[in-house]
Amino acid sequence: MAELSLTPSAILGELSKNGVTHVVWLPDSETNFMYNQMMEDTNMELVPVCREGESMAVAAGLWVGGKKPVVLIQNTGMFESGDSIRGLGLDINFPMVMMIGYRGWTRHGVTPDSAARFTEKILDAWDIDFFLVETDDDVDRISTAFELSESKQRPVACLMGAEYA
Repeated sequence: MAELSLTPSAILGELSKNGVTHVVWLPDSETNFMYNQMMEDTNMELVPVCREGESMAVAAGLWVGGKKPVVLIQNTGMFESGDSIRGLGLDINFPMVMMIGYRGWTRHGVTPDSAARFTEKILDAWDIDFFLVETDDDVDRISTAFELSESKQRPVACLMGAEYA
């Protein structure tokens, strides 16, 4: 059986299809495989941040300025960003898509990493819809997230469950 993979070109193609202008990003092990291709893409600007908590404010500023950002952080950074997600995402009805590196995720039934065990529970507590993206066959869920985010005028997450292509 062939190994399924998640490739940068499929993800970036989906972001382009949705008119993303900026990727607000803090590198992590689950999404760093996209870095070189993001740097080469002239349609999207890569906006690095120092802490994940900054990513919401930067993305909100871009949105207010008429741009269409996506936030790309790790699940541990999502925990650190809780107050920003609440105050800037949920309270101002910001239609933001967060692509969250799902550190510790395993589809094998045993998940020893607490970061992975708490990720979905925290998103549920915040009433944030989410979609799991593990392979190129799943990238259309990114478009679904954008559609849902726009219709609900609130954040939606894509949990990026693969580290490498």
